[in-house]
Amino acid sequence: MQALNMKRTVQGTLAEVIERVTAALQQERFGILTRIDLHDKFKEKLGKEVRPVVILGACNPQLAFEAYSRNPDVTALLPCNVVVRELEPGSISVELAKPSSLMAVLGDQELAAMAEQADARLAHALSSL
Repeated sequence: MQALNMKRTVQGTLAEVIERVTAALQQERFGILTRIDLHDKFKEKLGKEVRPVVILGACNPQLAFEAYSRNPDVTALLPCNVVVRELEPGSISVELAKPSSLMAVLGDQELAAMAEQADARLAHALSSL
């Protein structure tokens, strides 16, 4: 089975790493469309506390358009999720969903191959942190 995500542990605060991730993604032409502070939602909705974790919805408009043009069902898999999670103070996990793994569920080999371009861009962003 193919890995669902790429991950790396980096040093810094959650806020610092989110800034670095956002800048690295911008270099690869991904913008942030959404932000979910999951730890806040767990606290608000359930009264449960977890270490800080933020889910960013990242999108490269050109790649998303090409994928959508190929198969409109791809919209259920957009945007690409980027998870920034505190492991312990000063140690942050950055996890990026692999578009090629997600596209595999659609059973469209050409779409999965197109998603490998997004994989490469996301991997480059991750390696630059």
